[in-house]
Order: sequence, then structure tokens, then C-alpha cells
Amino acid sequence: MLKKILIISLILLFSINLTVNAKENKMTRSDTANKNLKTLFNISLENNKGTDKDFMDILQKYIFGEVFEIGNIDIKTRELLTVTTLATMQTLPQLKAHINGALNAGNTPIEIREAIYQCAPFIGFPKTLNAISVFNETIKERNLENELKSTATAGESDRFKKGYEIQNPIYGNEIKENFKNLPDNMGDDVARFLTEVCFGDFYTREGLDIRTRELLTIAILTTTGNTTTLKSHIKGNLKIGNDISTITASIIQIMPYIGFPNAFGALNEVKEIMREEKIK
Repeated sequence: MLKKILIISLILLFSINLTVNAKENKMTRSDTANKNLKTLFNISLENNKGTDKDFMDILQKYIFGEVFEIGNIDIKTRELLTVTTLATMQTLPQLKAHINGALNAGNTPIEIREAIYQCAPFIGFPKTLNAISVFNETIKERNLENELKSTATAGESDRFKKGYEIQNPIYGNEIKENFKNLPDNMGDDVARFLTEVCFGDFYTREGLDIRTRELLTIAILTTTGNTTTLKSHIKGNLKIGNDISTITASIIQIMPYIGFPNAFGALNEVKEIMREEKIK
């Protein structure tokens, strides 16, 4: 009997020690924020408060201590999503910081450049040029110019063909059908431009695969609040292999930068597609 009591006591003591150690080893959001801030910017909560300590404390713990841990997305992809969002918003000082963060997270200069290029069909060329200027300035400061090269794979003679080969399996002819009744057959020109520019000039480029490009497009459309086009691209993401969890986590990743309303609008589109496609 005494032996049984001794064994039970030892088991209870061992269990208590495991519980205490688990609590001690559990990272707080401050710990997590410091880990991510160190990786991305080589700073900590304590030594980077800017001009407003309270605001930066809220921002850093929320973004780097909580949001960065939501979903199964690696830190490289998180930073590409963030760079894309900041380029879309034209928040250029923050964009420069996160271009550096993306490099520190392990992205190559070409990957980051392609993420910025990817914005052009959706936000226009002038805004994209602004972001590219910030990128080039940062790359020059870090002496990384020699790591850049042209990644174009489509030429004048085949940009439509190569673009169509990417576009059609994912989106079919929906744009051509949608605009076929415009005056003087100008809808055909619009559809051709989309195929040649968006998919031919940009999607065919080396440096990022199609799954990453489509995931970044989710970030762009969520940021702009274009839920109609977003819904189409969520379906496109599913077709090429980005699951609904990854799409959802990507939207949450950019929530601190775009605000809750636009993120909620995008998440509602996710829910709608989950209902339509019977995804659980």
C-alpha cells in the first residue's frame, strides 16, 4: 500500500513539474514579437519605440507578437504579402522598412522585385513605379544590384500565347465574355490587354511561381477592397493549389496594415466561397 502511495505521489509530482515547465516555456506575445522583430529588423520591443512609445507598443505586439503567428505561412511569404500590401497602399516609408525585412527573412531581391511588379496590373503603373523606386533605392543601399537580372520569358511574338496558357485554365474567357458587347468590339481589345499584360508580361516572369503570384494578388485586392475581383481570385487560388486556410491566413496577415473593414470584407468573401464550394 505504501509503495502504491509513493508511486502515485511521484506521478503527481512529475505531472505538476511538466505543467509548471510548460507554463514557463510558453512564449508571451512580447517574446514572439521580439523573436520576429529580431529576425526582420534586428531590433527589439525595448529599443525601437520611434516617436510614440504607446502606439508602437500596441502595433508591435499586435502585428509581430500575434498576427505573424496566425496560420501556416512562413515568414518569407508573410513579408512578401506585407511588401505587396504596402506597395498597393503607397505607404512608402513602411514599404522600405519591409523590403529590408523581406531580405532579412530570406527573400531574394528578384522575389521582392517580382512581388512589386505583380502589383502593376491591379493598381496601375504609376503607383507601381513609386514602389519600384523605393525598392531600387534599398537594393542600392545594401549593394545588391548585382543580384538583379531580367526575368522576362515572354517576347513580342508569344506574350499572348504564353499569357493565355496561364490565364485560361484558371479563369477561362470570363473577361472576354463580360465585355463582348462594348462598342466597336473594344471589349476584345480589353480582354487581349489583360491576357498580354497581366498574364503575358507579368505572370510568365521567373522569380515567383504562379501560386505565390496568385496569393499576392489576394493581398492586392483585399487592400483595395475590390471584393468582386477578389472573389474570382480566391477561386483561382483554390484551382492552383492554395488551400482555403492559406488564403484566410494571408488576409489576416495584412489586416493590421489595411484595417479591419477591408479585411472583414475579404473574409466574408472567403466564407461565401466556402459555402458555395462546400468547404469545411
